[in-house]
Amino acid sequence: MDLKERTYSALVVSAAEKLNTALSGLLEEARCRPVRIVPNVSAAKRCWNDRSYDLVIINSPLPDDPGIRFAIDLGNTGGVVVLLLARAEMYDEIFDKVSEHGVFMLAKPLSRQLMETALDWMESARERLRRLEKKTISVEEKMEEIRVVNRAKWILISELKMDEPQAHRYIEKQAMDRCLSRKEIAEEIIRTYT
Repeated sequence: MDLKERTYSALVVSAAEKLNTALSGLLEEARCRPVRIVPNVSAAKRCWNDRSYDLVIINSPLPDDPGIRFAIDLGNTGGVVVLLLARAEMYDEIFDKVSEHGVFMLAKPLSRQLMETALDWMESARERLRRLEKKTISVEEKMEEIRVVNRAKWILISELKMDEPQAHRYIEKQAMDRCLSRKEIAEEIIRTYT
């Protein structure tokens, strides 16, 4: 799917009405749906507990909290791209705290063009995270298959007195002959002997 065809869920944590209005329009142009705007960190945490978002933009400081800890926590969760907006005079100090957690930062005041560029970066980063998530899932699935097949091999070794290469060949041959995966054959062996 083309990057321009994707949509992204977005959470904006900001108490500045003017910025919220501008961001709302930009996010809709950037194919962000749904866009949820909340005025403080407490409301943002409640939203995050209800559902996760692809993109989170935090306009620091907020009425109840600077938002830095929330940005760091989200940056550490994975699967979300976080952008923290901070006053120019605070930028260096805050950047040192959040950059190692994968949080993007911009200094305020912002131009429309800079914010559009930042949204493009965020979308690109989100797509990279999606690819990594898929790889992680496939690696986890492969590891699970290896565990199940090894368990079945040990059952064949103990119950049918095969050696490890014989057990391995048996599972491979059954999978090929029956057009099933090695994992499915291994699961059948486990069910049969346990």
